[in-house]
Formats: sequence, C-alpha cells, structure tokens
Amino acid sequence: MDNQTTQYKPVALGEWMITMLICAIPIVNIIMLFIWGFGSNTQPSKANWAKATLIWFAIIIAFYVLVFIAILGGMATSSSY
Repeated sequence: MDNQTTQYKPVALGEWMITMLICAIPIVNIIMLFIWGFGSNTQPSKANWAKATLIWFAIIIAFYVLVFIAILGGMATSSSY
C-alpha cells in the first residue's frame, strides 16, 4: 500500500450556495446531479451528496408510481358496480 494520503478540501459555502441554486432549476438539476455524482472532477463529499439525492429522487418516484397504481386500481374496481 502507498503511504501517500490524499487530503480533500471541504466544499466552500459559496459553492454550496451555487449548487443549491442550480438544483432549484427543473431538468437542469437532474442532469447536474448525474454530472456531480459520477464525474471525475467533483469533490468526494459533493459527489456523495449528489448520489444520495439521486437515490432519494428514485425512492420518491417509485412511491408516486405505487400510489398512482393503487389509485387506478381502486378506480377500476369501483367503476365496475
């Protein structure tokens, strides 16, 4: 193993402010989350945050799909009477 240690600079407050602003823009936010999460030039803490945010997006979308299917199923069974 190599004895070299890699030191990471923390993400500055200003960079987080810009990140949050970009994430407030529809469609652009998803594209940028993929770039930050899987790009090679992103700091590790920001990359992990982007990946976690994408996972939450996937969980929320899956939940909405299940609710939508349940509502459609309920409507289909109630309309047969």
